[in-house]
Amino acid sequence: MAKDMSDDINEPVDARKVDFRKPVPEDGGDIWELIRECKPLDENSRYFNLIQADHFSDTCVVAEVDGEICGWISGHMIPGEEAFFVWQVAVSPRARGLGLGRRMLQHLIERPECVEAHILKTTITEANDASWALFESFARAVGGELTDIPHFEEDVHFAGAAPTEHLVSITLPRNRSDVRVVG
Repeated sequence: MAKDMSDDINEPVDARKVDFRKPVPEDGGDIWELIRECKPLDENSRYFNLIQADHFSDTCVVAEVDGEICGWISGHMIPGEEAFFVWQVAVSPRARGLGLGRRMLQHLIERPECVEAHILKTTITEANDASWALFESFARAVGGELTDIPHFEEDVHFAGAAPTEHLVSITLPRNRSDVRVVG
């Protein structure tokens, strides 16, 4: 369980103190709480985040300061493809503006479990300006080309209940050690 930092809730995170690591099952509840704090992210069950932290820890990352989780990315290698799919990115409001999203993405693509990925993929709705900014910034930082096409469509896949998700693809450099994303 993460340290209770309710007294420090308005203090910004010190970028120099951020550690990146694989999640463990005990992080599931804290990840769930972080996602709830990051509107308008879709919330899932606590059990879902527990399973992600347990079964997909090799392709997920938590960012932590003094025992508090302040960032999270969930993802997985797409079966049968040389592609890494980013499913959800959450950064605590106290840790925004530090380039934490880009730094977590960099951490993930450098992991041995993701080294075979030559493309990073995600889906983003047209109105999600924060996600577009993150992935456009990341593409520039790694020197990758960003493309997008409508993928999961509002009427076809969501029965009109959610907006169309665009499939965003970013080519990744073959030699990741040459690329450094700065916060």
